Amino acid sequence: MSYVVLVSIKHYKDPKLNTKEDFDLLTEFGKYFSESIGTNAEKLANFTKFVSRQNLTHFLARYELFKKILHVHGSIIDCGILFGGGLMTFAKLSSIFEPVNYQRKITGFDTFAGYPKLSKKDQHSNSTVMRKGGLKIDTYDDFKRCIELYDSNRFLNHIPKVELVKGNAVRTIPKYLKDNPQTVVSLLYLDFGPYEPTKVALENFLPRMPKGSIVAFEVLNNKGYTGETKAALDSVGISNLRLQRFNFESNMSYAIIE
Repeated sequence: MSYVVLVSIKHYKDPKLNTKEDFDLLTEFGKYFSESIGTNAEKLANFTKFVSRQNLTHFLARYELFKKILHVHGSIIDCGILFGGGLMTFAKLSSIFEPVNYQRKITGFDTFAGYPKLSKKDQHSNSTVMRKGGLKIDTYDDFKRCIELYDSNRFLNHIPKVELVKGNAVRTIPKYLKDNPQTVVSLLYLDFGPYEPTKVALENFLPRMPKGSIVAFEVLNNKGYTGETKAALDSVGISNLRLQRFNFESNMSYAIIE
């Protein structure tokens, strides 16, 4: 079975938020990876040669978030996972820094079918992908193979660590918590984009987050995805959060639950 997923760079990198030079550089990195010396495995072992500064920056920001919740009990919830690099960053960091912490589940929520119908509260978003069917990239089967490989290279691999929840999060999040009433959350990472699933995630997961846990936002205060800000305003209230950021990453923000 083939797990190859082919998509245009512009399909998930918004042309309104990125320049032609940005797209050209990503294309050149892809070309360089294809033409560079070495097997794919050897290239991946030297991955910093083939990723942009921005991609590595995002990886490091997630690493910094993970360090902050390392001693906080609870699972990691990643909302809006697309190709899955972010989710698997958290999973692999957990297997490195806490190899026997089988209680730390890494759970990703995504439709795997693009955005469902958007709310009126998303109408001011100017990103070209913010529309019904936007980011329609089905990586679900590809992801399952990724998890198989991950499980083959960690301790306690007979106990499931990474789980995927497929479907509209407005419905799947309440159902997930009904089926998993034991859930405690140490890190809630929000990257849905639209208003409704973001609001549902905040309303359902925040009561399960102890002091010291973190809620992180991918596109807060971002004109391209206004729904995330509105969802935070209507649920937890931004004035109730001590929002922080990393000085090397321009989009991500986070708040420690106090």
